[in-house]
Amino acid sequence: MARQQLQTGSTIDGFLIGEKVHAGGMATLWRVTKPGVDIPIVMKVPTILDGDDATIIVGFEMEMMILPRLSGVHVPRCIAVNDLAQQPYVVMEYIQGHSLLKTLDEAPLAPERVAEIGSKVASALIDLHRQGVVHLDIKPSNIMMRDTGEAALIDFGLSRHLSLPDLLEEEFHVPMGTGPYISPEQVLHNRSDPRSDIFSLGVLLYHFATKVRPWGLPKSGRALRRRLWRDPVPPRKLRPEIPPWLQEIILRCLEPDPLLRYPTAAQLAFDLQHPDEIRLTERSSRMERSGFFPTLRRRIKAAALESHPQDPGEQATTAAPIVMAAVDLSEGMERLSAALLVEVGRVLGSTPGVRLACINVFKQNRIALNYSRDEEGRNIHMRRLVELKEWARPLKLASGDVTFHVLEAADPASALLEFAKTNHVDQILICARASSNLRRYLGSVSSQVVAEAPCTVTVVRVRQNDDAAQSAENAPDAAGEESLSVMRST
Repeated sequence: MARQQLQTGSTIDGFLIGEKVHAGGMATLWRVTKPGVDIPIVMKVPTILDGDDATIIVGFEMEMMILPRLSGVHVPRCIAVNDLAQQPYVVMEYIQGHSLLKTLDEAPLAPERVAEIGSKVASALIDLHRQGVVHLDIKPSNIMMRDTGEAALIDFGLSRHLSLPDLLEEEFHVPMGTGPYISPEQVLHNRSDPRSDIFSLGVLLYHFATKVRPWGLPKSGRALRRRLWRDPVPPRKLRPEIPPWLQEIILRCLEPDPLLRYPTAAQLAFDLQHPDEIRLTERSSRMERSGFFPTLRRRIKAAALESHPQDPGEQATTAAPIVMAAVDLSEGMERLSAALLVEVGRVLGSTPGVRLACINVFKQNRIALNYSRDEEGRNIHMRRLVELKEWARPLKLASGDVTFHVLEAADPASALLEFAKTNHVDQILICARASSNLRRYLGSVSSQVVAEAPCTVTVVRVRQNDDAAQSAENAPDAAGEESLSVMRST
């Protein structure tokens, strides 16, 4: 788990580290070379610091899952990925060109150039969506214009692959995205709709055309939610020289209801390339925001959606049952965790199509200070994640069949129950520690999970003088409790 110190001139896994080309809050980029690789490449290394490390780690895991599955000119070519056990990194093609971030300084752009840029980005989205990925963080800094002319999308840390588990959705229950560009669906925690990328591209087109962001720079959740009902000032109100066809495109991309947007990036690209063939609606001539009553209707609809958000289960592309294994990695729990592994293997072997979610709770103090590093200076969240993966390694599961989650909470039982409820877990497997007077008085984590879980629960215990895990009907503990394995159906 020791991480290698990266510096110019050092070598890791055959990659010679060159100059540092970028250092941000989420990751650092290094130019690297390796014999046999004949294209310019960079190594992306996550920035693991005290603070909000959990989202950085999970986002980097998403990128390691998604990027190797992508191909084509509209994404960087993936060369190698390295797990979190030692030095996590992604090595990818270094795209020769420039990001659209610099182009913002040139705004407002001529309508024809806005359309040209927009059609290239839309073409990249076509390719990405056809590969089953929603980017969910379309913004100028994540769009590279190759020297050959194509747009390439980078940074897949917030992305959703529709055929893979969504770790961000499963672990974090807040909108994920970049404030000015985030879609209404993302605000409502829906990460499965490709039309979210069309909305974000619409924000970009609006900015290029007017030099103004349609919703400014939101600083709070309330400001983010405003786009659920409040339409932006029409671009032609800010710049009358903008042609009606361009306003039609931009405002259609920015519709709060995704059903009213372009259904696909392909249709958007076609309109941007053929402005003379666009069927104009009232959007094209609009010079003011919507009035009181249309805005009120949208606000009422938004309130209903916020009160009854789309069920994450409805967004899933597979019907595979989810089994959750709550793994205790504490010192002295080796026998129990090994017993749990045996029971997990039995369940996976008897139930086809299962997806396994391995959970470990990093217990935080309610009052005292919490630290994100151990005595040896290692990031605790990352160390737990590595240990969790090592625990599951004997199961030999494919990456799409298992996910790993380290939850940080003062109340482990509540954290496990919340995860199970939010992610529609079908069965929980959890260890039960040996009885003690304190645990009898306060209640154990496993007993609370059994009492409150919305699904079947299997509790695994180990006899004091027996190395084997037993099921409920075979193994009472030393205190005379009846169950080793408790099943509860709902």
